[in-house]
Amino acid sequence: MEIVWQTPANPPHRLDYIFRNGRRHVRPYYFEFIAHVKNRWAGKTIVDLFTDEFKGRSRDYYVSAVKCGRIRVDGEMVPVSYIVKTSEKISHFLHRHEPPVLTSDVLILQKEPDVVTVCKPASIPVHPCGQYRKNTVVGILEAEHGLAPLFPVHRLDRLVSGLLILARSASKADFFRQQIEGGMIKKQYIARVAGEFPEQEQVVDANINHNAREQRSTAEVGSCGDTTPIKGKTACTKFTRLSTNGIHSLVLCEPVTGRTHQIRVHLQHAGYPIANDLLYLSKHVNDHSASIPASDFCENLSTEHVDSNEDFSIDPMCTNCPDLVPKGYNVHEEALWLHCVRYSAPGWTYECPYPDWASLS
Repeated sequence: MEIVWQTPANPPHRLDYIFRNGRRHVRPYYFEFIAHVKNRWAGKTIVDLFTDEFKGRSRDYYVSAVKCGRIRVDGEMVPVSYIVKTSEKISHFLHRHEPPVLTSDVLILQKEPDVVTVCKPASIPVHPCGQYRKNTVVGILEAEHGLAPLFPVHRLDRLVSGLLILARSASKADFFRQQIEGGMIKKQYIARVAGEFPEQEQVVDANINHNAREQRSTAEVGSCGDTTPIKGKTACTKFTRLSTNGIHSLVLCEPVTGRTHQIRVHLQHAGYPIANDLLYLSKHVNDHSASIPASDFCENLSTEHVDSNEDFSIDPMCTNCPDLVPKGYNVHEEALWLHCVRYSAPGWTYECPYPDWASLS
């Protein structure tokens, strides 16, 4: 079987995508994942290293992968007994299966010589990260519109939809970066929250402490006489009720800072969490909506079988084949009711239409 490795010389293409059951899938492809040997890895055999550190595959798989050259050190084949050394480059050539995303189009709002603005659908990451490469806003825009290179000016969480600003040059991206760092940019989001939000403007000033391992954040405030230092980073968000039906409320959210999950956590802290946010609907809810922790070097395993033999070639060594969806993906994932509607600064304003869920009628 001839293997075509995916590199920057092979950018995403329209035919890379398969649309099925409301999801955009990516045809599995071959890719080189690279890591450099850490100090704590040095002295292990190449097989022991992978077996200990990347538990998504069996030891027998790693033995076979080393023997056939799918795992290499500094570009060379090595025996299974090879002892790795600090800073050596290890390559793992994989048949990569990306998680699906919702099928909504990445709608181009404005296309200027140095800026593109789009309406990002929920569930699609902004740029390559974790298990995602082609199923990203940047990848889809290159595949479907030939737009590259693009430099995201700001990021939206994967489950958040709305306005995304992308610079078309490094110099324009730097211009936006300086405005962001200078506190010149005003951001507006809308959220659909549980309960009847107060009529009066609410300001939440509470530190955000993000736990990267658990993929969730908490809000922390000090109290009178409390000598325990407050953890996390300072964060402030202003909230204004736009409408309510007594069950849910539509709220304008204006974050002064930009911490991880800030709006979601501040709404929970105020007692009005986003109405479909399983991660923050209560302080003790299990994590059903966080991203799957994944390493590009050794991808996670999967849960859903999708018979797709007609759509892509099966790799006999791949631990995901014949499934299209990688193991571990939550197939019931839905769009979060949080949407970026407006970014502005002196001299410019960009806006995005409201989503369907913004109507409370």
